[in-house]
Amino acid sequence: MKHVMFMCFLLLVINTYAISTYPNSETDKAGSISGTVLDAKLKQPLPYVNVIIKNTNDEILTGGITLDNGSFIIDKIEEGDIVLNVQYIGYKNYVKKIKIGKGNYKVDVGNIYLEEELESLEEVTVIAETSTIQQKVDRKVINVGKDLANMGTATEIMTAVPSINVDAQTGDISLRGNQNVRVMVDGKLSNIPTAQLLRQLPSSSIKQIELITNPSAKYNPEGMSGLINIILHKNTNIGFNGGLNVGLRYQKEAKFNSSINMNYRNGKINLYGSYGNNIRKGINTGLITQIENNSFQTLNILDNNKSHLYKIGVDYYLNDKNTISIFTNQNTFDSSNDFRSDYIFRSNMQNNQRQFTNSMNENGSSQYNFNYKLDFNKEGRNLELEVDYNDFDNEIDTDNIQIGNNTRPNFIELTVMDRERTTINLDYVDPISDKAKLELGLQAMLFDNLIEYESDARVRNQNGIYIPTLTDYDYKRNIYSAYINYNKKFEKWSYQIGLRAESVNVDANAIEIDLSTNNETLFPFENDYFQIYPSLFFTFNPTEKNSYQLSYSRRVDRPSVGQVNPIPEWNTPLVSNFGNQELEPQFTNSIEANYTKRLKKGNITGGVFYRIIEDEINRAVKIDRSDLLSNRFILTFDNFDNTTAYGFELSSNYRPTKWWSFNASFDLYSQTQKGIAERIDPTLLNPTENDIIVESVEVNNVIWNFRVFNNFRASKKLSFSAFGMYRGKNTGLNFEMDPMYFVNLGMRYSFLENNKATFSLNFNDVLNTQEIGISSDRPYSQTAEFVPEFRTFFVGLSYKFGGGKYRAKSRKRRDNNEKSGGGGFL
Repeated sequence: MKHVMFMCFLLLVINTYAISTYPNSETDKAGSISGTVLDAKLKQPLPYVNVIIKNTNDEILTGGITLDNGSFIIDKIEEGDIVLNVQYIGYKNYVKKIKIGKGNYKVDVGNIYLEEELESLEEVTVIAETSTIQQKVDRKVINVGKDLANMGTATEIMTAVPSINVDAQTGDISLRGNQNVRVMVDGKLSNIPTAQLLRQLPSSSIKQIELITNPSAKYNPEGMSGLINIILHKNTNIGFNGGLNVGLRYQKEAKFNSSINMNYRNGKINLYGSYGNNIRKGINTGLITQIENNSFQTLNILDNNKSHLYKIGVDYYLNDKNTISIFTNQNTFDSSNDFRSDYIFRSNMQNNQRQFTNSMNENGSSQYNFNYKLDFNKEGRNLELEVDYNDFDNEIDTDNIQIGNNTRPNFIELTVMDRERTTINLDYVDPISDKAKLELGLQAMLFDNLIEYESDARVRNQNGIYIPTLTDYDYKRNIYSAYINYNKKFEKWSYQIGLRAESVNVDANAIEIDLSTNNETLFPFENDYFQIYPSLFFTFNPTEKNSYQLSYSRRVDRPSVGQVNPIPEWNTPLVSNFGNQELEPQFTNSIEANYTKRLKKGNITGGVFYRIIEDEINRAVKIDRSDLLSNRFILTFDNFDNTTAYGFELSSNYRPTKWWSFNASFDLYSQTQKGIAERIDPTLLNPTENDIIVESVEVNNVIWNFRVFNNFRASKKLSFSAFGMYRGKNTGLNFEMDPMYFVNLGMRYSFLENNKATFSLNFNDVLNTQEIGISSDRPYSQTAEFVPEFRTFFVGLSYKFGGGKYRAKSRKRRDNNEKSGGGGFL
């Protein structure tokens, strides 16, 4: 905590210094300079570029930064000879001498084309050597360089991204210590589960990762901790272009991934396609020890997964004002899971149990997208219509074999799932003036989820006899929304105010059938509500080296299908996992402030946030009423009291020398969690339901993380990297996770003409320190240890082919609002 206070103090000193050095000279006769900054090769606008005005003595007079469209205007410039200096990390400086005076007070320099440093240039796709972090008005942007692009998959990249934690076992991710986050790819969401998608997505295809922690009203309000948008490379060069990537990761089992993308652009048509696969086996072992009954449970899990992703699309440029785009994503996934669990009673060996589970999982996803964009004569004014349909089919067939006394009989589970989502967006943008912009939009999102579950012996009836059951669960949710955003810029500051209105209709129904008697039990649920979600943003740029942001938004976290589904997701001898159909949405009011200091060799960003969460959704651990003697319990979800959360983040990019650069981040989050937990007195020999004790629990959880990624450039072709991370203790309502730290090393070598090919080699968990340790006092005193394949070697090869002049279609980025999903492949 002393180190945290020191960093806060350091940040305050920097702020004070920045303000005290702010120039404030004005004259009666002042001029202005305007222009637009573009990438010299891509011909695309560069936002947030430093524009500095100096006198002939190299003293800074004033300055500013470019807007999203690359434009800038700097007012109140003194008469006389001045020097225009345009600077951006990874690009060569642009310098031009200008005279402000009679007949030349308003200077328009037109387009300024910045060239990248020679060491960063490639023929097909421009990728910086090292990753950088940018703090923008409403998001933090991680520009993925070669150091991260050769890590294997998106899962590995997420480990190195500030503010994000990756669950080493499940692959699920959390943002700012909270798993209520929405993940998108190119602003779109698919029905593919997030963990599955990230493992399928090659790291080399990722251009940027946006952390949108306080989204504006234009974005759907789903996700308590915000949105993560993965932006992929768009290869739309003239002619034929593409890239090929292969990678292999290994510890105990092999994990192979490869991808190829191709693009052909000629005249009015841009045709593109891609294919990627991920073929992996994984071993995970675990040990759960229960203290009261002197027992332990061992777990041995072998996964065998195969996935294939396909995409094909076309952009048709009717003319300069009209563009039509159509694409489809297709995904197939085939998985087998062999699970063995031994439940050992040290004091009474006759009660020992063993469970063998073999699970087969097959799913497929199809996405079809249509986009039409109309540009009006007025620059920047446009109307865009998008229709997106997504279908996901999943079938899981599980055989459960039970061995031992007092066990359930062997049983089979079959789960069939079908999800459909249709999204229609209509967006209008109108730049009212050079410094004001209006955005309007409508959205309809129709979601339908049907699950059929059958088991021949999962639950007991009132006589204690296991019975075959069939359960159908139909969940429908329709959302209709409209938004308005207004943005206004002034000389040194700007603001944006927005409002989103949503009408939501939820209709769910579960039908459970006792197959031995054909008796049906109905569990209907409806929830209709209307909500308003305001958002507000302020930015202040006193100098070209200092910028401040302050934002507020109201958000919602609607329960996912997995959280409300009353059908069991999985079973072990000790634990069953169910959803809670009665869950209500939770609402969050969030305020955030950020400060960015631009340094000569990098930048530093610090920020704080505060959240108030209403009707918080959290894990609930309950005693399994059907088996009180075996210490079985159920994991589910429930709504609890209002809670608060706050945090502090600090990140920096810095290049001490030409051969060494690094980005480092520190984050600390604190959250008060309230809930309930159940337990039974372990001294009771024959407990009943009346002996279950329900406790109110309150936990103050403080978790902190530190990451640093170093890049060492040995030559123009050879570089090395070292990544280190420390994650502090994480305390939840029912479980406490031990701290974790590890170090990864890597190297990259580029070869062939124009460095078109790159060979990479990574060694993860070099010190063999990465492990998962969990302890709990509720509902039983227990500890758990899990050892996935952390210590892995990775070897990869990427190759780019083709060339040509760049001309890309400008597509909007949009989020959607389903909890467990990611996005299309490309």
